[in-house]
Amino acid sequence: MPTSRSYRDSCGIARALDLIGERWALLVVRELLLVPQRFSELRRALPHVSSNLLADRLRELERNGVIRRGPAQAESPQVYELTERGRRLEPILLALGDWGLDAPEPPQPAALSATSVLIFLRRAARPDPAAPPTTCRLELDGRVWTVHLASGRVQVRPGEPATADVSLRADPRTLSALLADPDGLATACADGSVAVVGDLSALDRLLRAVGDPRPSDR
Repeated sequence: MPTSRSYRDSCGIARALDLIGERWALLVVRELLLVPQRFSELRRALPHVSSNLLADRLRELERNGVIRRGPAQAESPQVYELTERGRRLEPILLALGDWGLDAPEPPQPAALSATSVLIFLRRAARPDPAAPPTTCRLELDGRVWTVHLASGRVQVRPGEPATADVSLRADPRTLSALLADPDGLATACADGSVAVVGDLSALDRLLRAVGDPRPSDR
C-alpha cells in the first residue's frame, strides 16, 4: 500500500524526501524524463521492482503532484508523465547521477534501462563543433529514438527521425559498452550484438563524442 511516512522535519530537504524519498520513486521519475511511459514499459525498465510496489510508487507520485496520468490512446493503454513540478527534478537527478559515478557497481545481474543510457549520452557527449551535423536512429528495447549531433551539442528525442545517417539496434548495456569503448563496434557488428544500417563513420562520431560525463563549463 502507498506509504504516508514522514520525517516530521520542517527542513525543505526533509519535506522533499517526504514526497520522493521512498524506494524506487526517483527511478520512476528518471524513466519519465525523456518520454511518457506505460505501466508495462516502466515495469520492463525497472525489472527488480514488483508490480504492486511500482503501482504504489506511481500512486504516491501522482498524489504528490510529481506525475500525472496522460490520456489513453485508442491503440495503447494509459501513460504516465511528469508534471511541471516533477520536471523540475531533472537537474537534481542529473547532479545525483554525476555524484554516483564514483560509487561501486551494484551486484550482478544489474539492470540498465534505455533511458539511463540515453541520459548518460546526452549528459556526456561533447560533439566536435566543426563536424557535420549527424542524425542517428537508435532502437533500444523496442523503442526508437532520434539522436542529433550539431554545433557541438547533442539532442535526444523519442520517435523516428525524418532521415538518418545511420541506424543502430542494440540492447542498452551493449550501447553503454560501446560508448565506453567505441573500438568494440567492429566486434559487436561481427558477433551480431548490434545491427547497423547506414554510415558507420556517423555512428563512430556519435560513440566517440562521449567523454568525461561530469559537467563541463562549455
